[in-house]
Amino acid sequence: MRFSLLPILLSLAEAGAAQSPRAANPERPTVATHAYAVAPGYGELEQGIALRGVRSLGEATSWDLNLKLGLARGWQLGVSGIAYGRTDSGTGVGDLGVALKGRTDLTATTAVAVVPSVTLPTGSQGAGLSAGRALGALVGVVSADVAPAWHMDINLGPTGIGVGKPQWFGSTGVTWSRGAAALTMELFGFTSGGGGPRQSGVLVAVLITPGEWVVADAGGVWGAAPQTPNQVFLGLTTNLGRIFE
Repeated sequence: MRFSLLPILLSLAEAGAAQSPRAANPERPTVATHAYAVAPGYGELEQGIALRGVRSLGEATSWDLNLKLGLARGWQLGVSGIAYGRTDSGTGVGDLGVALKGRTDLTATTAVAVVPSVTLPTGSQGAGLSAGRALGALVGVVSADVAPAWHMDINLGPTGIGVGKPQWFGSTGVTWSRGAAALTMELFGFTSGGGGPRQSGVLVAVLITPGEWVVADAGGVWGAAPQTPNQVFLGLTTNLGRIFE
């Protein structure tokens, strides 16, 4: 499974209705996603560099991209992929992922979303950067501000749909913020299935917001299950402003 590409930051931002449309609202760097969507007509680009591996961090390197477009209030289209990847087998690009997020508010502090997605086999198979077939996922999300400085995101749903037994994905994450800085931690896991082995781990990251429209992140993943890669990463989320009416 591609850790950086399933969307998935423990929100640094407030509920979307209270946000400026120019405020960056990153889903990276976590495995999961929050329930919020980019404002209608606006675009947001997430990108990051990651080193990962089961035995050493030198096993793989990637430059990950995720372009998010606000289609309508509460609706977002995301297009993601590895723009450049390096493994022991070679270099190339990764599979192309497309995700549609539909969000609604339950209360002033709680939002829910459903995120169906598909990953297309456009990557470099010789470099081990492609699953070799189309794979689907359907993840439900709950996001809540539980205290003035604390936020929580919960994800649950099947992934790896289309290759034998689906893998169930679940995550729970908490973010603490103070001023322009935030600290986020996530516990995540995948069951074994046709798409890959059982995986689980802990992610910890620091996020800095130097301006309303940009958020920088840095952190790492500790793989708790035997075949879960460890990871270190550095990334940037940029709100691109209004792209279309």
